[in-house]
Amino acid sequence: MPSVRSAPASKRARLRPQKMRPRRLGTGDRVFLTVIVGIPLLALLVFVWLPALASVGLSFTDWDGIALSDIRWTGLDNYREIFTNYPPFWPAVQHNVVWLLFTALLPTPFGIFLAYQLDRKIRFTRVYQTAIFLPMVLSLAVVGFIWEIIYNPDNGLLGGILSGAGSGQPIDWLGDPDLNLWAVLVASAWRHTGYIMILYLAGLKGFDPALKEAAALDGANGRQTFLRVVFPALKPVNIIILVVTVMESLRAFDIVYVLGGGTGSKPGMELLSLLITDNIIGESSHIGYGSALAVVLLVVSLLAICAFLVQTFRKEDQ
Repeated sequence: MPSVRSAPASKRARLRPQKMRPRRLGTGDRVFLTVIVGIPLLALLVFVWLPALASVGLSFTDWDGIALSDIRWTGLDNYREIFTNYPPFWPAVQHNVVWLLFTALLPTPFGIFLAYQLDRKIRFTRVYQTAIFLPMVLSLAVVGFIWEIIYNPDNGLLGGILSGAGSGQPIDWLGDPDLNLWAVLVASAWRHTGYIMILYLAGLKGFDPALKEAAALDGANGRQTFLRVVFPALKPVNIIILVVTVMESLRAFDIVYVLGGGTGSKPGMELLSLLITDNIIGESSHIGYGSALAVVLLVVSLLAICAFLVQTFRKEDQ
């Protein structure tokens, strides 16, 4: 029987799989990682977490914001005063809730509807996308100035249209407490719709078109395809849109500040964010009072988002 030659030991060693040694980070790599991780982390601590924690601490004090030695501990007095003896507080809470419901029920679904329509490759879709998204290029303060011109009762665009249609008395859209909040909501919705449209359109671009084709073969129309196939499949995008809608509604400030004439206590336009600004940097600075309002807004925001996330993850686990 012929003998089988064994491969040389050196060749067997080369054929044997070699373990990859982990590459050690050099000095330059460590410096680079420290910079790209450390600077954002430091900025997050300095500009987000430290002010938030400082606001929580100052909410239990009485301070005029001048000298640190003037800080006086008051306990829960600021919160007690806010909930029982601060007239603008409850109207501001009501207006924040109205803002949230209006944004969630009108501009957000309308932005999703526009995204779904533009994703169907209609003619001039790029032009439509640009026109609808254009307000997002502008800041909320600039949007406020634009709509302030539109709402001007003397020579504004809206007043001119109504007068041309036969309306006699000009309407003071921003001065009437029964109308000014709705006027600001329309201006905010003009910008928010484009934001939601772009977010949802990005999600639709990554959607598998084979699922739409399968739904069409099963006899589903466009509405049924969207509600039963597209919308459930884009659940991560839906969560992002809902969180964005809640945060945008609760932290609304710029456009209301501009249209409200730079005050947070204008009748009909009270919001928690404006009350915070009035108490912290207003004519009579009450840092402790404003910090207590900021903590209330922070707690409301966290409760709304955490409740939704817990509900969402619970459904996924089931």
